[in-house]
Amino acid sequence: MRRREFIAGLGGAAAWPFAARAQGSSVPVIGYLSSGSLETRRDSLAIFLRSLVETGYVEGRNVTIEYRSADDHYDRLPALAADLVRRQVAVIYTAGSTAAALAAKAATQSIPIVFVVGSDPVQSGLVASLNRPGGNLTGVTVLQSELTAKRLEILHEVVPTATLIAHLSNPANPIFANAELREVQAAGRVLGLRVLTLNASSSSEIEAAFESLIQKKVGALLLGADPSFQLSHRNQLVALAARYRIPTIYDRRADVVSGCVDPRMDGGRLAVEKTEAVGGLWFFLECFWIQSVGSPGSLSVQLATAGLSWSRYSSSNCIS
Repeated sequence: MRRREFIAGLGGAAAWPFAARAQGSSVPVIGYLSSGSLETRRDSLAIFLRSLVETGYVEGRNVTIEYRSADDHYDRLPALAADLVRRQVAVIYTAGSTAAALAAKAATQSIPIVFVVGSDPVQSGLVASLNRPGGNLTGVTVLQSELTAKRLEILHEVVPTATLIAHLSNPANPIFANAELREVQAAGRVLGLRVLTLNASSSSEIEAAFESLIQKKVGALLLGADPSFQLSHRNQLVALAARYRIPTIYDRRADVVSGCVDPRMDGGRLAVEKTEAVGGLWFFLECFWIQSVGSPGSLSVQLATAGLSWSRYSSSNCIS
């Protein structure tokens, strides 16, 4: 039976795999591993918890969640993953980070791991293949690094006079940064653009990067799609783009709705964004299949093709 048919057949009994486990022992425990902070990821976390409720599980009532967040310190991930393993959680969910998924993979070969990543999980070494991932991992890839190339194309269409475009990347997450850089460089060659990649991880480095792109007379800015980086520094990135009036493209709608100016004039903001709910919703579908059928490694990695392309323009410096 195909997985989609199986899940559809669960109908109103979709919550039974966890329930059966809970009846035989204690309340099931989900390990939630994030490379960023829970505060900056509160929107994604809310979707995750809402997905739990929709499948019949309420945190603190019939399911327990052990949260571990690295607060953008990627070197902390191995210890955090190991701590979840010691807790003997039923499943580990890595929230939108290849680095977190790799840390979980290194920590256990037995606990099921469900990941949501923005780069190719085969290239990063997470799985052997998309169809047959093997081991104890499966999940979803939204291919954010590939979408970055599309955002560069859109930025070029909106600001055709910009022949030098800056790409702001987070070197603290090298797996994602390197994958994204390859896509951006390839797209730049096709479009005949010069792309200047600037690296920044901290607030002071971001400030220096913006000063540098002004000195180099950059015509537009492509922000790297690393979720932890953008979420942790959202206010600063938006404020600096507005201050220097640089046409800027983001991959998250929240950055745009916080205020924008027309990219066809002096400066502006655009966003091409994946659907935030995809990770949280697929997580539960994966769990149902894992606990009902067997090894997660036999479950193909899902390529998220449904997303949201969103843009907003205004002739003023901010919008409500």
